[in-house]
Amino acid sequence: MVVPAFLKTLPRDLRFTARHINSLLTLRNIEKNGGSVGKSFDEYALKNPEKTAFLFQEEKWTFRQVFERSNKIANFFAATGIKKQDIVALFMDNRIEYICTWLGLSKIGAITALINFNLRSLPLKHSFQLSNSKAIVCGSELLSAVDEIYPGGTWTAPLYISGKGDKNVVRSAVDLDTAIQTISSNIPKEQENTTFQDGLFLMYTSGTTGLPKAAIIKHARFLMGGIAGRNANSIQEDDIIYTTLPLYHTNAGILGVSQTLICGTTLALRHKFSAKNFWSDCIQYKATAAQYMGETCRYLLRQPSTPDEKKHSVRLMFGNGLRAEIWEEFVKRFNIRQISEIYGSTEGNASCVNYTGTIGACGFVPLLLKRVFPLHIAKLDEKGNPKRDPKTGLLEICKAGEPGELLCEIVHNHPFRDFKGYSGDKTANEKKIVRDVLKKGDSMFRTGDLFVRDELGFLYFKDRMGDTFRWKGENVSTTEVEYVISNLTPKKYDVVVFGVKIPFSDGQAGMAVIADDDNTLDLAALTEGIKKSLPSYARPLFLRVVEEIEQTGIMKNFVSFGKGQKISSC
Repeated sequence: MVVPAFLKTLPRDLRFTARHINSLLTLRNIEKNGGSVGKSFDEYALKNPEKTAFLFQEEKWTFRQVFERSNKIANFFAATGIKKQDIVALFMDNRIEYICTWLGLSKIGAITALINFNLRSLPLKHSFQLSNSKAIVCGSELLSAVDEIYPGGTWTAPLYISGKGDKNVVRSAVDLDTAIQTISSNIPKEQENTTFQDGLFLMYTSGTTGLPKAAIIKHARFLMGGIAGRNANSIQEDDIIYTTLPLYHTNAGILGVSQTLICGTTLALRHKFSAKNFWSDCIQYKATAAQYMGETCRYLLRQPSTPDEKKHSVRLMFGNGLRAEIWEEFVKRFNIRQISEIYGSTEGNASCVNYTGTIGACGFVPLLLKRVFPLHIAKLDEKGNPKRDPKTGLLEICKAGEPGELLCEIVHNHPFRDFKGYSGDKTANEKKIVRDVLKKGDSMFRTGDLFVRDELGFLYFKDRMGDTFRWKGENVSTTEVEYVISNLTPKKYDVVVFGVKIPFSDGQAGMAVIADDDNTLDLAALTEGIKKSLPSYARPLFLRVVEEIEQTGIMKNFVSFGKGQKISSC
């Protein structure tokens, strides 16, 4: 007897439905009561002031300390004139003060632009300019990068410095740590006017083209990340989560931090990922859960076996990008009871999670709810655009096993399904929306990702579309890299950048093709320029010099190294 698919998935779908309804009801209750991230945090902190909130190196911060620091930040900036919806740029390495800073600013309704601390030169200056911020908070460890793009204090907003490093690099800046010492740690009165649907911070993403774009993250989105993440993964208050991922990204910055600020778990931070120290850190912090990105898992598997990799207490690892080919090996070697593979994007509304352990899947569409669950895979035409039925004009939706682009229905003011888009970029927003999908008048978010669904509703990521490649867990815009490299050449040569597969590595490494028709390219100078201008994950590992680049786009699909030169130092 053949068992129908919906009966096979019935336990899974019922469990999902219960957790989803619980998350929605919780969020709706917060919204009804005028909730915000700051209010939710304060409520928990006042009840549990001495509970450990964050661990970092040898530091241990309680909820009371975070409460007081964030309130001081809020009251200080309110006194300087920062008000609701004003933007403040935050450029700082991973540490506890980073979280306290944007949390404090959120309490007065300000929006924090979370600047990628790997950026330098043109992309960094572009990110600052895009934010149009009224103030800049910079970690002392990154002052030299700011001084490089704004020499001699030529920035357009007041600069505040936090940290133990050299604060005399820019003498007209304000030492923030000293300035807030005498400021009140009481809850700012402005917090009463901060609500569920207000902007919380800007997160930068490469999207599919161009320089970094700023995606608007609302309080609702952050709260959803905490509550839905807790329910999906059965995270408890007494859990300790270990993360090495950057706080300017969704994975750590929302899914990780929200578990502490909203749900009361303890978060252990590290400045940056270290494969060698990962499991010893987990033992030191007594971690019961940890975050990963695809390359994290592969790097850990490459390490020599040590006793620590089995002595830890980590039962859950959640993140994105764990490849099917190493999934079983990873779980078995490191004795991980649960892998929770997540799919989502910084700017998008499409998200799902696979907490069932199904190898390779990053989520599922419940068969019981497939008519109302708003994730769909659309067929594509030969140009990569959603394909329409010639009779109805609506999109053609893929059947099980057929690859296509993942879409998600846009529901305005919905905590899960709203799409606020990029800050100040209506053209880019419109490119991410497709209309008349299942019926006339509806609209859906285009993820730009190729997916396949199986008969049980599990979703499998296949590849990225558009002008991007993924390397070291980061999405890289090829047009951004092309622009930077072209400007580093003496005559702004034509440049084409694309991703190429590397054996035993996740994602694709960058290759740059440069048209040097007069043989004047200085490779040494170019390499130095690339090092200064691009973060490590965006630097092409391979370079090929040609006399001419055809303007047909064919080079975008070129994957042979031919006689190109490898620049390992990039």
